[in-house]
Amino acid sequence: MTPSEDCAELLPATRRALLHRVAVGQSEGRTPSLVGAVVREGRLVWTGARGGTDGREPDAGTQYRIGSLTKTFTAVLVMRLRDEGLLDLGDPLTKHLEAPEAEGATVAQLLAHTSGLAAEAPGPWWERTPGALRPTTADLFGERPLVHPAGRRHHYSNTGFALLGALVERLRGAAWGDVLAREVLEPLGMTRTSPEPRAPHAGGWAVHPWADVLLPEPAEDTGRMAPAGQLWSTAADLARFAAFLLDGDERVLGAATLAEMRMPAAPPEGRDRDGGYGLGVQLAHREGRFLYGHVGSMPGFLAALWVSEDDRLAGIALANVTSGPSVASVAADLVRITAEHEPPIPAPWRPLPEADPELLALTGPWYWGPTPFLLRLRADRGLELSPVGGAGRSSRFRAEPDGTWTGLDGYYAGETLRVVAGRGDGAPGHLDLGTFVLTREPYAPEDAVPGGVDPDGWRPL
Repeated sequence: MTPSEDCAELLPATRRALLHRVAVGQSEGRTPSLVGAVVREGRLVWTGARGGTDGREPDAGTQYRIGSLTKTFTAVLVMRLRDEGLLDLGDPLTKHLEAPEAEGATVAQLLAHTSGLAAEAPGPWWERTPGALRPTTADLFGERPLVHPAGRRHHYSNTGFALLGALVERLRGAAWGDVLAREVLEPLGMTRTSPEPRAPHAGGWAVHPWADVLLPEPAEDTGRMAPAGQLWSTAADLARFAAFLLDGDERVLGAATLAEMRMPAAPPEGRDRDGGYGLGVQLAHREGRFLYGHVGSMPGFLAALWVSEDDRLAGIALANVTSGPSVASVAADLVRITAEHEPPIPAPWRPLPEADPELLALTGPWYWGPTPFLLRLRADRGLELSPVGGAGRSSRFRAEPDGTWTGLDGYYAGETLRVVAGRGDGAPGHLDLGTFVLTREPYAPEDAVPGGVDPDGWRPL
């Protein structure tokens, strides 16, 4: 095992459990090497490796090919374009790029794999053959580029992300790899992430299914398909990327945009009911824990990165084998093991620095019809609405300059909460939440209850 400088932050029992999981993954998965890493609160706190590659033990600085983890990097570039106002996610791709094969598909649909585009490029297996065989974007599509109507269903598409890379090139006027280095890798300090391998790097291998022997895999430059799966990276660099995915970095993307990317944009496909897809981000539910990130594979390599926002943890797993170990499970288990051995210590409770009397007057019980809710005041004039007893819709709300609030999550995400004045005593009359009326008493006759209240009021049956 090659530990990071910060490994001492984890308890010995935690470190041994993490190493055990990596060792089991390497042994049972029959992979020449497997590297694992844990990120906590934005810092790399543990790395471990088993096996060897090209005569040396790998460490957090050894490059592995990360396959479709590349897609999340490409998605970050697209979201930067959106945040700068150069495109809208609802734009048809063809508004910005000559791509008749994707006619009708929007930028958001390409990001979420709901564009209907074919999964793979035609011709010989693109992951094992030179990109020169497909020199233009038109060469990425066969006679039937669309296999589903745009927006109808989730269908994973490597060709769709190749088009997103071409979109980045068109709007930036530079090669995808150059834009990525300038706008993402350099600001995040990811000096060991690149489209081509840089020593020290692992060699890619296939393992015979019925014998413990190896076959080297080619490492081709995939050309126009690069935005879908070309990158090489290290556990240390991916730890920096995981920290970015957790909290954002204003030099690249803010936290609000990253939160948007991990919102479900497409449901799981087929019998897989345990995941889904955001905007260039895979989603998973493992043992009650919500994870986001991506997995990847290329001939000779497997990669996975999962982030748990609730635990403030990320797990990374890299292997140099075409198939075998479930690196997605290894990375998820690294998060779980750390969280179980060393649950996060809550931040100390502190009172708000100030309390606006008008906001305090809003707090307490409110009623939607006969259903009781509690409204709480949070930091930065934010509000939180939750049902009494736990059954019902809840949401957090962000204060807006015009005196309203916008829902941040749950059923009321994006909806507007307004305070409607009362009858002159200065107290708030009722709340209007996306046309739902919440009053201070359940169905009080004098309140603004839609449909009115029976004049005889509450009575026994």
